[in-house]
Amino acid sequence: MVTTSNDATLQSAVMGELAWDSRVTAPAIGVTVEDGMVTLTGTVSSFAERIAAQEAAHRVVGVLDVANEIEVKIKGTGWPSDAEVAQAVRHALQNALPHTSGMLQTTVSDGWVHLDGAVERWIQREDAELAIRHLAGVRGVTNGIKVRTFTVQPELIREAIIDALERRADREAHRIEITVHDGVVTLTGTVHSWMERRAVLGAVGHQLGVEAVDDRLVVEPTV
Repeated sequence: MVTTSNDATLQSAVMGELAWDSRVTAPAIGVTVEDGMVTLTGTVSSFAERIAAQEAAHRVVGVLDVANEIEVKIKGTGWPSDAEVAQAVRHALQNALPHTSGMLQTTVSDGWVHLDGAVERWIQREDAELAIRHLAGVRGVTNGIKVRTFTVQPELIREAIIDALERRADREAHRIEITVHDGVVTLTGTVHSWMERRAVLGAVGHQLGVEAVDDRLVVEPTV
C-alpha cells in the first residue's frame, strides 16, 4: 500500500487522538490510512474501549471512514459468565430504559450480546446499546432492535427536526440538509464538532416516525 503524505498526516493525527483519549490503550491499537479511510487493528480488553477508539478516529479532521477491526480479548480469570453478563445487561437496560426495557430481549454467547425487540423511537434503540457497552465481560454488541413503524408524513418529520435543531442556540439548522423517505432520515451538511454531530443525531432520534438515520454529516471545525 502506497501511503500519501496526507494519509501519513492523518495516521499521525489519529494516533495522537488515541493517545490523548484516556479511555483507549493506544499502544495496543494499530492505525493504517488509505485515501482518508482509517483501519484500526489490534486488541483491547473491553467493547467500550473498542468503540472509544472508533470515536476517537472519527474526531480527527479529514477522516472519511473508519474500519474497526479491533478485537476484544478479555484477559485473566474471574470475568463474568454469560449468565452474569445477561443479568447485568438486563439491569442496565432497566435503568436506561425503564419504560421500554420489558419490550427488549437479549442473548449472550461468549460475551457477545445480541439485542432484540422493538421500540417507538430511534434514540431508544441507540440508548439500549450505549447502556451495555461498558459492562464487564461484554465482548461485542449486535443491535437487532427495530423501531416501530408510525404513519407520519415525511414533511412533518422534517419540520419537527428542524424546529428541534433551531431551539438549540449552538445548532444551525440551515447548515444541515434533511431528507426523509420511508422513515429513513438522511442528514448531509456540516457541523463544527463531534459533540455537535452527536447532539444533532440525538435531536433526530427523539422524533416519532424516524426508523433509521443515514448520517452523512461532515465535521468542519471553525477556524
